[in-house]
Amino acid sequence: MSDHDDVCVLLPTMNEAETVARVVTDFRDAGFETLLVIDGGSTDETQSIAREAGARVVEQTGRGKGQAVREAVRDHVESPYVLMADADATYDADDAAAMLEPLFEGEADHVIGNRFADMRPGAMSRLNRIGNRLINLAFRTIHREGYRDILSGYRAFTRESFRRLHLTADGFGIETEMAVECVKNRVPVAVVPITYRERPGGSATNLHPIRDGGVIFLELYRKAKTNNPLFYFGSVGAASTAAGLAIGAFVLYRYLAVGVSHEILAVGAVGATILGIQLLVFGVLADMIHSLHREQIARYERALGGETVEGTSVADGDGRSVEADASAEASPATRTPSSEPDDAAGRDGRGD
Repeated sequence: MSDHDDVCVLLPTMNEAETVARVVTDFRDAGFETLLVIDGGSTDETQSIAREAGARVVEQTGRGKGQAVREAVRDHVESPYVLMADADATYDADDAAAMLEPLFEGEADHVIGNRFADMRPGAMSRLNRIGNRLINLAFRTIHREGYRDILSGYRAFTRESFRRLHLTADGFGIETEMAVECVKNRVPVAVVPITYRERPGGSATNLHPIRDGGVIFLELYRKAKTNNPLFYFGSVGAASTAAGLAIGAFVLYRYLAVGVSHEILAVGAVGATILGIQLLVFGVLADMIHSLHREQIARYERALGGETVEGTSVADGDGRSVEADASAEASPATRTPSSEPDDAAGRDGRGD
């Protein structure tokens, strides 16, 4: 029996005929028997080549990498662990054991492979490198977690934890959305150093740096609405307030220095300043509500974790035991038959 029988290697593909056989073979040589290629309707021989190499091939019903990953995990993956990689031969199958170790050891439910730990020459253009650094900096600023490489396509996660994430991105924003959702849902995340290689000659990337980079930045900002509302509303509020004050200063200077009044600009400046201050206040209030919500969720989870086997007590927010079974103090006249000592549930210590 293989050590990886409970792992499904998931490979989203789109016109990867040049590299998919090599990727599938490398993972099979590494000891993985369950390989699923979810294809986005390739116009080359990707599907047939993947089948010949020994992978199970499914064509997705929609379009985009994000939709492919969601559909694959939801409808086609049965293994409790998923190892996701790109089929462009840039990731090393030899790193799979290190990627899966935090899952097997119970240290994390989601693992991200850090490409910057060992990036080979030519693996990433200067523009893409700068864009990745900026996106990771924005993620750390907005969502207050440093995952080092949130755009990495080399991931390992439990199927159960994946189902806790609310994912809607269809394209390359799926990696960013997964990272944000892990923060939002407090999924334990581990970052593992991996090797990132240059794409083999003859294979073309499906990534468009400017277009997809813009989509990713928008996704980061959009997700801040529910994960960091102070930044979401506060950034717009600060910009509006600054613009209003700048215009107001210009209007005041022109009036004092030249004697020319700009009534329309003055009204716009006042409106922008008021709007900005309102957004800032709303951001602070929303952040307070968000913090209280998280505290309540944490308290509720601690209470559930403190339940005893018999269901007679739970731990409250301070970790103290409180009685949860009111029937324990009920009088004999009000007790139900199931609470009598000679009842089967009473004898084995279990209730309905």
